[in-house]
Amino acid sequence: MADKRMTEEQVVAELQSGMTIGIGGWGSRRKPMSLVRAILRSDVTDLTIVSYGGPDVGLLCAARKVKRLVYGFVSLDSIPLEPHFQAARKAGAIEATEWDEGMVQWALYAAAARLPFLPTRAGLGSDVMRVNPDLKTVKSPYGDEELLAVPALHLDAALVHLNVADARGNAAFHGPDLYFDDLFCQAATRAYVSCERIVPTGELGELTRTRIARWMVHGVVESPNGAHFTSCVPDYDRDEAFQKEYVTAAKDPDAWAAFSARFLSGDEASYQQAVKAWREEKRAVSA
Repeated sequence: MADKRMTEEQVVAELQSGMTIGIGGWGSRRKPMSLVRAILRSDVTDLTIVSYGGPDVGLLCAARKVKRLVYGFVSLDSIPLEPHFQAARKAGAIEATEWDEGMVQWALYAAAARLPFLPTRAGLGSDVMRVNPDLKTVKSPYGDEELLAVPALHLDAALVHLNVADARGNAAFHGPDLYFDDLFCQAATRAYVSCERIVPTGELGELTRTRIARWMVHGVVESPNGAHFTSCVPDYDRDEAFQKEYVTAAKDPDAWAAFSARFLSGDEASYQQAVKAWREEKRAVSA
């Protein structure tokens, strides 16, 4: 079986400007942040991002990597509004396609099934149709019910983060939810999995939690703490203190420049070291 292990840099080297990229996870939970940070360091731009968004979306918007965003929401969970997304949305810096959460799921499922669209009731009777006038409806061939036709979201690449994976691309989640990561992978031409640990196949855990199969995956990146500052339960919770630091910095251009220089100017190892030093400084102050 093929060994699919890669580095973050090798993954991003396979991405191109103008691609449609799906990012798994949910809000500020189990996001493939090490891969997002690698995109920040690259010259890849003009992206269409599909996400149940969190700081992945915010960082990419702050770096002006996003042309279009397709989303069900963008939130930091414990902090309702993602500041960089909010600023980009208000400034009209991105093309925003705002759908119902169920519509995003259905659009990924349509792409996974290689269908042009799937019918749904989600979105009907709301402002979704008003703010997305390009959406169309269809009548059921088994009656007169009018349904919303959700177009498939075909992805050039998908990025997801799981707790464990093997070298062949099988991956398992050990937390409470898969967050549709399997649909992101199936909807993509190429899917890349980052994980906390690469383990032998027999150590992936319960079969019901190994929902990412090797046939879906093009590359696997071992990235301990790679979802930081989002959660990756049960390995670690969200780093609430660092998330607050991120939000505070985002509100002031000078503070954001300092934050970026400290945490985002180097490679992933530099990021992890900088976060560790920051945490030690905070402990020293509170001691």
